[in-house]
Amino acid sequence: MKLLIINPNTSDEMTSNIDSIAKKYARKETEIVTVHSRKGPVSIESQFEEAIIAEPLFERIIEGNQNDYDAIIIACYGDPHLYAAREISDIPVLGVAECSMHIASLLGYKFSIVTIIESTRPMLEELIKKNGLESRCASIKTTAFSPTDFEKQSDDVLKVLTEAAKDAVENDGAEVICLGCAGMAGIDKPMSEKLGVPVLDGVACAVKMAETLVDYGVTHSKVKAFSRPRKKEFKGFNNLFNNI
Repeated sequence: MKLLIINPNTSDEMTSNIDSIAKKYARKETEIVTVHSRKGPVSIESQFEEAIIAEPLFERIIEGNQNDYDAIIIACYGDPHLYAAREISDIPVLGVAECSMHIASLLGYKFSIVTIIESTRPMLEELIKKNGLESRCASIKTTAFSPTDFEKQSDDVLKVLTEAAKDAVENDGAEVICLGCAGMAGIDKPMSEKLGVPVLDGVACAVKMAETLVDYGVTHSKVKAFSRPRKKEFKGFNNLFNNI
């Protein structure tokens, strides 16, 4: 099995961290290849930044379909352009947020997301609604961190995230915690030990979900929502788009 993981931003450090966590949780026989976008912001923490990474992300999605991968993971907790990516893919495309939230709903009745800056809250609220999980989400806990703050994963970062998660458990009714940034990869187990509840790393969740779908031999339905776009000419874009 061969999985392509795409970090939609351009951070080498975050991409390396995502790669190491994915390989830690993947089965021994699963091959992991992790790449980032060829152009775009070093982190994604606004709707504008999410919008401008669409083209380089879709390039990676198309290339993944052309290079014998079995599934693709978009490693950004906003699950940017996930549905559009599924339209142009014949293999499963998974988002780390969608995977972690659905797994969280299997492990507890209520989950909370611990994430980055407050301005991302509306994006996550819309994502929760899109996945039909409003009734299962206890709260969204934002912090003062940006995605690049997690590259060093200092004790101070772990302390702040753990305190936010503890508040969600004790005061909001959360039974499971979802880490709301792919840059947080690797701090799930230390937080879980301190909190006494499951803490889910979206990258790890997506890897295990991808392996399951590939093993089962299924991919996205092409009947309605993820049907392939009608062929037409794309002017001024990468020629890849004319071969979708």
